[in-house]
Amino acid sequence: MGKKKTSKSGGAAKKAAAKASILSVKRPSAKITAGIKKSRKERALKAAAAVKVGNKTVEKKAVRTSIHFRRPKTLRLPRTPMYQRTAVEKSRSLNEFQVIKHPLTTESAMKKIEEENSNTIVFIVDSRANKRQIKAAVKSLYDIKAAKVNTLIRPDGQKKAYVKLTSDYDILDVANKIGIF
Repeated sequence: MGKKKTSKSGGAAKKAAAKASILSVKRPSAKITAGIKKSRKERALKAAAAVKVGNKTVEKKAVRTSIHFRRPKTLRLPRTPMYQRTAVEKSRSLNEFQVIKHPLTTESAMKKIEEENSNTIVFIVDSRANKRQIKAAVKSLYDIKAAKVNTLIRPDGQKKAYVKLTSDYDILDVANKIGIF
């Protein structure tokens, strides 16, 4: 039984190469090592101060006087969209042509016009219009001044406006001018 012979020269060569690589590394100069030592000392002093203070600092809690939590008001930035969502913006307000749709010419509406002291014309108006808007629309469209306006919503969902004119207007002339008769 033969033993394998190991050559010591192979292991010695590896050690010599490792030693040569260690010696070939350049050592830092004295100035650089002094700077490194100084920065290390400063870091050690900062760490020592932090250890003295401790990392758990106690902040004083605000005294709560209410049992309800009110969410604090935070910064709310306005929207800055990258593109317009609609080509043309919708107009929020109704103009006089949108407010008054048409005068009503039913029998009961005609009876209101023909009555002696009624002085009232009946219109179908936009359901979103209020009394002030109806009054202004009648004035701008027909050049007549309304004393007061009464409104109601019909069962079919349309809004009906009873426009009472001031006493200086003759209701029959106004009705002819509008085109009811």
